[in-house]
Amino acid sequence: MDYIKGRGAQHNTHNKFIQHQHEVLDDFLNYCEAENELADNNKTTYLEIHPKTILNKVTSPDIGFSYSMNPYQGCEHGCIYCYARNTHEYWGYSAGLDFERKILYKANAPELLEKKLRSRNWQPQNIMFSGNTDCYQPVEKKLEITRKMLQVLLKLKHPVSMITKNALILRDLDILKEMAAMNLVRVSISITSLSEETRRVVEPRTATIKKRLETVKTLTENNIPVNVMMAPIIPSINSHEILPLVKKVSELGVASVGYTIVRLNGAIGEIFTNWVRKTYPDRANKILHQIEDTHKGSLNDSRYGSRMRGEGKIAEQINTQFKLARKLYLKDKTLPPLDYTKFDKYQTNQTTLF
Repeated sequence: MDYIKGRGAQHNTHNKFIQHQHEVLDDFLNYCEAENELADNNKTTYLEIHPKTILNKVTSPDIGFSYSMNPYQGCEHGCIYCYARNTHEYWGYSAGLDFERKILYKANAPELLEKKLRSRNWQPQNIMFSGNTDCYQPVEKKLEITRKMLQVLLKLKHPVSMITKNALILRDLDILKEMAAMNLVRVSISITSLSEETRRVVEPRTATIKKRLETVKTLTENNIPVNVMMAPIIPSINSHEILPLVKKVSELGVASVGYTIVRLNGAIGEIFTNWVRKTYPDRANKILHQIEDTHKGSLNDSRYGSRMRGEGKIAEQINTQFKLARKLYLKDKTLPPLDYTKFDKYQTNQTTLF
């Protein structure tokens, strides 16, 4: 099958929870060509789901927050490396093309969030928005689920951390400015490369690098604390950009930077391998071997403590470069702490007209 433009994954991997699997055979492709029909229309579909909860307890020691909330399952951004791909299998879909073409949305998320935060036993804790798929992916422009959830957080004065790679976050600048004035929000912008060419193949439906840098600048100019995540670092694809990227974002006023090293768990290993051999055929083996070198000879790494940072010489070189970059460009800068004391589930501080 030809390269599918505008998508990360180039095929659907088998869902390990499903007994039967679907294969596209050459006979079918030949028939479509003879009949001048498309074998695959490559369209995105959106399906509403009705969850009973929206907050997910995080127990991993590698993650610096207590809860995550995700208004969407699946992500149209199509980032080839995305660790969230595997979660799509729990919904009966493939971690490959299905992950970026079958988007599940939770229209009742704002109501679920407010109910949880107003519950009798809830105490304010660090919530990440989102911890799985991007809360500002393209369909958010229409559905505005993320905006409605932010309105709930502002109303109850509950702090939140956010991460996105979409410039759509600037639509909610009015809410973010109010929250930042009370130390209720921190934003992480994911920027994996300064090369638009790299961005187009690795993260095909994300905001352009120019747009993301402009987003960082606008947020910092409005006194919203910003962290930039270079996540993930993929050896021989973006590993050479650490110093120039940190220098660039430091000039835009960010308070901190972070990184992770790519790990290809579950179906992602097959998806990434298929993609890299089509996209970078001349250096695919080098890329795969260097990823393996950071995880003790495997593309897959689930070990707490090392899965995010990796091990070995390549991982050490990446860590050293980041330490140097922080020392050169972000010395003595840190993100301000979130304020949990303002949380007011009963809104007792609201003024009345009478």
